[in-house]
Amino acid sequence: MGRFFLLFFLLLTTISPLKAASLDEEPSEAMVRVIAKDLRCAVCQNQSVYESNSDLAKDMLEIIREKVNAGDSEAAIRDYFFQRYGDYIYLEPTKKGMNLLLWFGPLAGLLIGGLALMAAFKKWHKKSAEVKPKAEINEDMQDRIAKELKDIEV
Repeated sequence: MGRFFLLFFLLLTTISPLKAASLDEEPSEAMVRVIAKDLRCAVCQNQSVYESNSDLAKDMLEIIREKVNAGDSEAAIRDYFFQRYGDYIYLEPTKKGMNLLLWFGPLAGLLIGGLALMAAFKKWHKKSAEVKPKAEINEDMQDRIAKELKDIEV
């Protein structure tokens, strides 16, 4: 009897995800989702229009849905929101103008820092490689060393 319930439970848990995955979504709604996931909610902090629950995000999602149903292209819809909100509306910054600094600034900083570190290591290595000439030990110095060694041993 226990095996029957286990088999029944296993069957229920495997069939429901398969059935949910087989449901077809309208192509227009899929396009709405793709566009809304790339646009930032104007009142939320780093949340897409698709994920946000704010009233503005719901209105923006409805505008996207209307424009998709009207046959507007994805680029035209993105441009519509860009004209109203600027670059801020995109979750991922565009690769134009001052935004290039966002994309390539960290790499440039790493390269400059690495070059500066290499130059510092070379400078430090050069200083450590310069060996000061050893002072010559004369007879007086040898006698003094021998005397101090005897004092230590006693």
